[in-house]
Amino acid sequence: MRKLKFALFGNIYQARKSVAVQKLLSLLGERGAHLMIDQDFLHYLTSDLKISVKPSAIIKGDDFEADVAISMGGDGTFLETARRVGDKQIPILGINMGRMGFLADVSPDDIDSAINQIYEGNLDTEPRSVIELSYSTGSPQGSPYALNEVAVLKRDNSSMISIRVDINGEYLATYQADGLIVNTPTGSTGYALSNGGPIMHPTNRTLGIIPVATHSLSIRPIVVTDDAEITLHVTARNHNFLVAIDGRSEKCTEDVVLTLRRAPYQVNVLKRPGLSFFRTLRTKLAWGLDSRE
Repeated sequence: MRKLKFALFGNIYQARKSVAVQKLLSLLGERGAHLMIDQDFLHYLTSDLKISVKPSAIIKGDDFEADVAISMGGDGTFLETARRVGDKQIPILGINMGRMGFLADVSPDDIDSAINQIYEGNLDTEPRSVIELSYSTGSPQGSPYALNEVAVLKRDNSSMISIRVDINGEYLATYQADGLIVNTPTGSTGYALSNGGPIMHPTNRTLGIIPVATHSLSIRPIVVTDDAEITLHVTARNHNFLVAIDGRSEKCTEDVVLTLRRAPYQVNVLKRPGLSFFRTLRTKLAWGLDSRE
């Protein structure tokens, strides 16, 4: 049996994952896997859950290499794992300890079969597009890459912001709204969906532009190819606004122009064979379910 190197990340606020973690640790231990655990998650396992574990290494920051990264939590934990993996091309397996689980779609009951499939090479690898954000002056405080979406949002509770959008240098529209979302196909089932955006197949090479609470009935979401360069000029009554990169928000001033483009790398998501995106839509979003029955 080949010896694989695993990098383990997890949500530190879900005590009910104790049994699932112990199962995973036992399965990897039986196979003699080289197990690295994120420093914060390791502290949570040993101090809060009282699980005895001695990893081969502790992950501090983003300087690590592995054959597989495992995310234990919900989709938010998966997004953070993807940020830590970055452009390393390490495939990510998401074990769903949350609610929806579009990205983290392996249930705790399926951990055994998922680990077996990793060693047998029977899991599919699905590449997902990433958005890169840059500023005209300065740079984002954290990672400039988003697997789901980049959103600009108002900071003042009472007034909208104005967002001018140009695509490849051509003027599209100026949105008077609470915000604007630029999402990948992966992010089309997240924040964008809750704002009326279209669902896109995760392997599509597209980006969505979705207004948040726009002040015009004629404005609708639009989908463009992901080789487009999208430029945002934002003005606000208080002269600043929020930029959220996969939910990580920071303040930005209106003199900064935002440019969004396809990142130079993709995130590889491990998927179980036979689990199609359309089946996931039916089960996660209850498509076709008649509530009268």
